[in-house]
Amino acid sequence: MAFNLQKVLRALLFASSGPLTIKEIQDTLTRFHAQEAELLAKLKSAAPASEPAAEVPVAETVAGEPVAVVEGVPVVEGAPDAGLPTVPDPAAELPLGLTSAETDPEFYQEVPSLITATQIREAMDAIAVELRERDEVYYLIDGSNGYRLVTNPKAARWVRLLRDEPPPVRLSQAALETLAVIAYRQPVTRGEIETIRGVSAEAGVNKLLERGLIYVAGRAELPGRPIQFGTTDEFLEFVGIKSLAELPASDVLSNRQIDDWLKQSENPAHMGDKDMGLQTEELPLDPPEEEVEPAPA
Repeated sequence: MAFNLQKVLRALLFASSGPLTIKEIQDTLTRFHAQEAELLAKLKSAAPASEPAAEVPVAETVAGEPVAVVEGVPVVEGAPDAGLPTVPDPAAELPLGLTSAETDPEFYQEVPSLITATQIREAMDAIAVELRERDEVYYLIDGSNGYRLVTNPKAARWVRLLRDEPPPVRLSQAALETLAVIAYRQPVTRGEIETIRGVSAEAGVNKLLERGLIYVAGRAELPGRPIQFGTTDEFLEFVGIKSLAELPASDVLSNRQIDDWLKQSENPAHMGDKDMGLQTEELPLDPPEEEVEPAPA
């Protein structure tokens, strides 16, 4: 059996306490080859240099089966009741503390010296597709911090009952709008958020900070040095993307249009009579004199 990369990746995913990155997988493979070289060196140093390994000759047959001869004594494998010593199982007594399971061909033989990031991604994608097609109780996702196994949303209630956790609280529409402004505009100040939304953003910002979806990114180079906010890695997992570049394109929240909008709100244009739909003709300052009709004769 040839080396099975998918089985090895599944084992690493289950054993990992957090997201598993491609670099960690490649580092693990590098350590495997280094360990193999070290074991081989120990085996060579442990073997006597003057005494070559004895060959096991094939003797005459016993009951029609060929047998080996060890120090002049025939040895029959798997025949303890025949009065002859049995050949020890080579997988049960391996050098340097390795067990038979730790030499399985699918895991430890013919391991490539180099496995590229593309090969790892393709293997991970195949695992993810297989899990979803089989509707397993866990899925494989490629998050912002690496690959990890997550439970199927169908089993969410059971997981919460096991952990004795309350049901998740959904974000309000106001909090979602505030989060969208921060995601597309970041780093953004609270004043800019309130100017864009037209209402106070204090409650929404505090809720998002409490949930860990946003963080204080610094201070703006403006009078008063207001605090700026940005999104966290938890935000990426919340919306199911790996980076901010995967956010859907938005013409409404583009930085250029928002900049123009903010400038107009800070420096409103003067509205004239024409803009208000009024007449632009100049009226005389003094009212016109009324004509007096002459009295009849």
